[in-house]
Amino acid sequence: MKPLFFLVSLLLAWQLLATAAEVVEPPTKTETKAAALPAAVKTTDTSAGEEKSVQSKAPAKSTEVELQDSPAVITLTPQNEQSAEPVNVEPTQPIKTDTSKPSEPEVDTSKVLGTEAAKPAELPKTQQEKQLAVAQAEQAVIQAKEALTLKQQVKAKQSRESLAVIEQLIKAYNARNIDAFISMYDENVEFYAFPNELLFKGKEKLIARYGIMFKKLKCIKSSPIKRIVHGNIVIDHELSETCSTDPNVVDKRGELISSYQVENGKITKVLFFR
Repeated sequence: MKPLFFLVSLLLAWQLLATAAEVVEPPTKTETKAAALPAAVKTTDTSAGEEKSVQSKAPAKSTEVELQDSPAVITLTPQNEQSAEPVNVEPTQPIKTDTSKPSEPEVDTSKVLGTEAAKPAELPKTQQEKQLAVAQAEQAVIQAKEALTLKQQVKAKQSRESLAVIEQLIKAYNARNIDAFISMYDENVEFYAFPNELLFKGKEKLIARYGIMFKKLKCIKSSPIKRIVHGNIVIDHELSETCSTDPNVVDKRGELISSYQVENGKITKVLFFR
Protein backbone atom coordinates (compact mmCIF):
# COMPACT_ATOMS: atom_id res chain seq x y z
CA MET A 1 0.00 0.00 0.00
CA LYS A 2 2.80 2.37 0.90
CA PRO A 3 4.67 1.77 -2.39
CA LEU A 4 1.51 2.57 -4.36
CA PHE A 5 0.97 5.82 -2.45
CA PHE A 6 4.64 6.75 -2.97
CA LEU A 7 4.29 6.11 -6.72
CA VAL A 8 1.15 8.30 -6.98
CA SER A 9 2.89 11.15 -5.07
CA LEU A 10 5.91 10.89 -7.38
CA LEU A 11 3.70 11.18 -10.51
CA LEU A 12 1.88 14.22 -9.09
CA ALA A 13 5.20 15.94 -8.22
CA TRP A 14 6.52 15.21 -11.75
CA GLN A 15 3.37 16.74 -13.34
CA LEU A 16 3.65 19.86 -11.16
CA LEU A 17 7.33 20.18 -12.08
CA ALA A 18 6.53 19.81 -15.79
CA THR A 19 3.81 22.49 -15.70
CA ALA A 20 6.12 24.84 -13.77
CA ALA A 21 8.89 24.33 -16.37
CA GLU A 22 6.49 25.29 -19.23
CA VAL A 23 5.37 28.52 -17.54
CA VAL A 24 8.66 29.63 -15.97
CA GLU A 25 11.75 29.82 -18.19
CA PRO A 26 14.93 28.62 -16.53
CA PRO A 27 17.33 31.51 -15.83
CA THR A 28 20.77 31.69 -17.43
CA LYS A 29 24.00 32.18 -15.55
CA THR A 30 24.05 35.92 -16.21
CA GLU A 31 20.40 36.26 -15.21
CA THR A 32 20.91 34.52 -11.89
CA LYS A 33 23.69 36.95 -10.98
CA ALA A 34 21.51 40.05 -11.55
CA ALA A 35 19.61 40.39 -8.26
CA ALA A 36 18.03 43.71 -9.19
CA LEU A 37 15.87 42.31 -12.00
CA PRO A 38 12.09 42.15 -11.28
CA ALA A 39 10.53 38.78 -10.74
CA ALA A 40 7.39 39.46 -12.72
CA VAL A 41 7.30 39.60 -16.52
CA LYS A 42 4.44 41.45 -18.21
CA THR A 43 3.22 40.70 -21.71
CA THR A 44 0.95 43.08 -23.62
CA ASP A 45 -1.85 41.89 -25.84
CA THR A 46 -1.95 44.31 -28.82
CA SER A 47 -5.28 43.02 -30.12
CA ALA A 48 -7.31 43.32 -26.89
CA GLY A 49 -5.18 45.98 -25.12
CA GLU A 50 -5.12 43.96 -21.87
CA GLU A 51 -2.00 43.16 -19.80
CA LYS A 52 -1.35 39.68 -18.47
CA SER A 53 1.26 39.20 -15.74
CA VAL A 54 2.92 35.86 -15.31
CA GLN A 55 4.47 35.36 -11.92
CA SER A 56 7.75 33.52 -12.15
CA LYS A 57 8.00 30.75 -9.65
CA ALA A 58 11.28 29.65 -8.12
CA PRO A 59 12.12 25.99 -8.80
CA ALA A 60 12.64 23.54 -6.03
CA LYS A 61 16.04 23.29 -4.39
CA SER A 62 16.45 19.79 -5.66
CA THR A 63 16.18 20.87 -9.34
CA GLU A 64 18.00 24.24 -9.04
CA VAL A 65 21.38 22.77 -9.89
CA GLU A 66 20.01 20.91 -12.91
CA LEU A 67 18.25 23.99 -14.39
CA GLN A 68 21.17 26.37 -13.74
CA ASP A 69 23.24 25.24 -16.72
CA SER A 70 20.29 24.65 -19.10
CA PRO A 71 19.95 27.07 -22.05
CA ALA A 72 17.28 29.76 -21.85
CA VAL A 73 14.42 29.23 -24.27
CA ILE A 74 11.94 32.06 -24.79
CA THR A 75 8.59 30.97 -26.14
CA LEU A 76 6.46 33.75 -27.58
CA THR A 77 2.76 33.49 -27.98
CA PRO A 78 1.22 34.37 -31.37
CA GLN A 79 -0.07 37.58 -29.84
CA ASN A 80 3.46 38.70 -28.88
CA GLU A 81 4.94 37.69 -32.26
CA GLN A 82 2.82 40.25 -34.07
CA SER A 83 4.81 43.43 -34.74
CA ALA A 84 3.35 46.67 -33.53
CA GLU A 85 1.97 48.81 -36.30
CA PRO A 86 3.48 52.30 -36.65
CA VAL A 87 1.35 55.04 -35.22
CA ASN A 88 1.22 58.46 -36.83
CA VAL A 89 1.89 61.01 -34.13
CA GLU A 90 0.48 64.43 -34.79
CA PRO A 91 2.68 67.39 -33.78
CA THR A 92 1.67 68.95 -30.50
CA GLN A 93 2.78 72.42 -31.63
CA PRO A 94 1.70 74.23 -34.80
CA ILE A 95 4.33 74.80 -37.51
CA LYS A 96 5.43 78.40 -37.58
CA THR A 97 6.72 80.12 -40.70
CA ASP A 98 9.47 82.72 -40.62
CA THR A 99 7.84 86.00 -41.58
CA SER A 100 10.92 88.11 -40.87
CA LYS A 101 12.28 87.62 -44.40
CA PRO A 102 10.56 89.79 -46.98
CA SER A 103 8.80 87.93 -49.74
CA GLU A 104 10.20 88.25 -53.25
CA PRO A 105 8.42 90.88 -55.30
CA GLU A 106 6.36 89.63 -58.17
CA VAL A 107 7.89 90.29 -61.57
CA ASP A 108 5.75 92.02 -64.11
CA THR A 109 6.27 90.07 -67.33
CA SER A 110 3.80 92.06 -69.32
CA LYS A 111 6.54 94.32 -70.70
CA VAL A 112 9.20 91.66 -71.29
CA LEU A 113 10.35 91.36 -74.88
CA GLY A 114 8.58 88.52 -76.58
CA THR A 115 5.62 88.35 -74.20
CA GLU A 116 3.51 90.96 -75.89
CA ALA A 117 0.66 89.70 -77.95
CA ALA A 118 1.16 90.43 -81.63
CA LYS A 119 -1.29 92.98 -82.90
CA PRO A 120 -2.43 92.53 -86.47
CA ALA A 121 -1.67 95.41 -88.79
CA GLU A 122 -4.58 97.42 -89.89
CA LEU A 123 -5.23 96.91 -93.56
CA PRO A 124 -5.98 99.99 -95.63
CA LYS A 125 -9.64 100.21 -96.40
CA THR A 126 -9.63 102.61 -99.30
CA GLN A 127 -7.42 102.96 -102.34
CA GLN A 128 -5.97 106.23 -101.04
CA GLU A 129 -4.94 104.64 -97.73
CA LYS A 130 -3.31 101.81 -99.65
CA GLN A 131 -1.28 104.20 -101.79
CA LEU A 132 -0.26 106.17 -98.69
CA ALA A 133 0.96 103.00 -96.93
CA VAL A 134 3.02 101.98 -99.95
CA ALA A 135 4.59 105.47 -100.17
CA GLN A 136 5.52 105.40 -96.46
CA ALA A 137 7.14 102.00 -96.79
CA GLU A 138 9.17 103.11 -99.80
CA GLN A 139 10.30 106.24 -97.96
CA ALA A 140 11.45 104.16 -94.97
CA VAL A 141 13.48 101.90 -97.25
CA ILE A 142 15.11 104.89 -98.94
CA GLN A 143 16.05 106.45 -95.59
CA ALA A 144 17.59 103.20 -94.39
CA LYS A 145 19.65 102.89 -97.56
CA GLU A 146 20.82 106.47 -97.28
CA ALA A 147 21.86 106.01 -93.65
CA LEU A 148 23.75 102.84 -94.48
CA THR A 149 25.31 104.40 -97.54
CA LEU A 150 26.41 107.45 -95.53
CA LYS A 151 28.15 105.26 -92.94
CA GLN A 152 29.80 103.23 -95.65
CA GLN A 153 30.95 106.36 -97.42
CA VAL A 154 32.48 107.76 -94.21
CA LYS A 155 34.20 104.44 -93.49
CA ALA A 156 35.46 104.13 -97.07
CA LYS A 157 36.88 107.66 -97.02
CA GLN A 158 38.63 106.97 -93.70
CA SER A 159 40.06 103.73 -95.10
CA ARG A 160 41.43 105.51 -98.18
CA GLU A 161 43.11 108.19 -96.06
CA SER A 162 44.67 105.61 -93.70
CA LEU A 163 45.91 103.52 -96.63
CA ALA A 164 47.54 106.59 -98.23
CA VAL A 165 49.45 107.32 -94.99
CA ILE A 166 50.78 103.75 -94.78
CA GLU A 167 51.82 103.71 -98.42
CA GLN A 168 53.82 106.92 -97.91
CA LEU A 169 55.37 105.38 -94.80
CA ILE A 170 56.50 102.24 -96.69
CA LYS A 171 57.89 104.37 -99.50
CA ALA A 172 59.97 106.47 -97.08
CA TYR A 173 61.08 103.30 -95.25
CA ASN A 174 62.34 101.62 -98.44
CA ALA A 175 64.14 104.85 -99.47
CA ARG A 176 65.75 105.12 -95.99
CA ASN A 177 64.53 108.72 -95.81
CA ILE A 178 64.37 109.41 -92.09
CA ASP A 179 62.72 112.84 -92.42
CA ALA A 180 59.86 111.60 -94.63
CA PHE A 181 59.57 108.50 -92.47
CA ILE A 182 59.10 110.31 -89.14
CA SER A 183 56.75 112.87 -90.71
CA MET A 184 54.08 110.14 -90.94
CA TYR A 185 54.01 109.70 -87.15
CA ASP A 186 52.35 111.69 -84.40
CA GLU A 187 54.55 113.45 -81.82
CA ASN A 188 53.38 111.04 -79.07
CA VAL A 189 53.30 107.88 -81.15
CA GLU A 190 53.40 104.63 -79.16
CA PHE A 191 55.04 101.38 -80.26
CA TYR A 192 53.83 98.12 -78.72
CA ALA A 193 54.67 94.44 -78.94
CA PHE A 194 51.63 92.17 -78.85
CA PRO A 195 49.62 92.11 -76.72
CA ASN A 196 50.40 95.27 -74.71
CA GLU A 197 54.15 95.54 -74.11
CA LEU A 198 55.23 99.17 -74.57
CA LEU A 199 58.50 99.35 -76.54
CA PHE A 200 58.97 103.11 -76.72
CA LYS A 201 57.03 106.35 -77.08
CA GLY A 202 57.64 109.63 -78.92
CA LYS A 203 59.46 110.78 -82.06
CA GLU A 204 62.83 111.24 -80.36
CA LYS A 205 63.20 107.54 -79.61
CA LEU A 206 61.80 106.77 -83.05
CA ILE A 207 64.58 108.83 -84.70
CA ALA A 208 67.24 107.27 -82.48
CA ARG A 209 66.20 103.76 -83.41
CA TYR A 210 65.39 104.03 -87.12
CA GLY A 211 67.96 106.74 -87.92
CA ILE A 212 70.84 104.46 -86.92
CA MET A 213 69.32 101.51 -88.80
CA PHE A 214 68.91 103.58 -92.02
CA LYS A 215 72.59 104.63 -91.90
CA LYS A 216 73.95 101.20 -91.03
CA LEU A 217 72.12 99.09 -93.61
CA LYS A 218 72.88 99.23 -97.33
CA CYS A 219 69.31 98.39 -98.40
CA ILE A 220 65.90 98.05 -96.80
CA LYS A 221 62.79 96.79 -98.52
CA SER A 222 59.32 96.10 -97.16
CA SER A 223 56.76 94.42 -99.43
CA PRO A 224 53.16 93.81 -98.30
CA ILE A 225 52.03 90.19 -98.65
CA LYS A 226 48.49 90.84 -97.44
CA ARG A 227 46.82 94.00 -96.22
CA ILE A 228 43.59 94.65 -94.31
CA VAL A 229 42.14 98.15 -94.14
CA HIS A 230 39.17 98.97 -91.92
CA GLY A 231 38.55 102.64 -91.26
CA ASN A 232 41.53 104.05 -89.39
CA ILE A 233 43.15 100.63 -88.84
CA VAL A 234 45.64 99.12 -91.32
CA ILE A 235 47.10 95.65 -90.76
CA ASP A 236 50.06 94.65 -92.92
CA HIS A 237 51.49 91.19 -93.36
CA GLU A 238 54.78 92.18 -94.96
CA LEU A 239 58.06 90.71 -96.13
CA SER A 240 61.12 92.56 -94.85
CA GLU A 241 64.49 92.30 -96.62
CA THR A 242 67.78 93.99 -95.62
CA CYS A 243 71.33 94.22 -96.98
CA SER A 244 74.12 94.66 -94.44
CA THR A 245 77.24 94.83 -96.73
CA ASP A 246 76.28 94.78 -100.42
CA PRO A 247 73.18 96.70 -101.59
CA ASN A 248 72.59 94.05 -104.25
CA VAL A 249 72.76 91.08 -101.88
CA VAL A 250 69.94 90.45 -99.42
CA ASP A 251 71.39 88.70 -96.38
CA LYS A 252 68.39 88.88 -94.06
CA ARG A 253 64.76 88.16 -94.84
CA GLY A 254 61.75 87.76 -92.57
CA GLU A 255 57.98 88.17 -92.33
CA LEU A 256 56.36 90.68 -90.01
CA ILE A 257 52.80 91.61 -89.08
CA SER A 258 52.18 95.22 -88.07
CA SER A 259 49.02 97.10 -87.11
CA TYR A 260 48.81 100.87 -87.61
CA GLN A 261 46.25 103.22 -86.11
CA VAL A 262 45.83 106.50 -88.00
CA GLU A 263 44.26 109.65 -86.56
CA ASN A 264 44.04 112.93 -88.53
CA GLY A 265 46.54 111.77 -91.13
CA LYS A 266 49.19 110.69 -88.57
CA ILE A 267 50.12 107.31 -87.11
CA THR A 268 49.36 107.35 -83.39
CA LYS A 269 49.90 103.69 -82.47
CA VAL A 270 51.90 100.76 -83.90
CA LEU A 271 51.50 97.17 -82.75
CA PHE A 272 54.01 94.47 -83.78
CA PHE A 273 52.99 90.80 -83.87
CA ARG A 274 56.05 88.63 -83.44
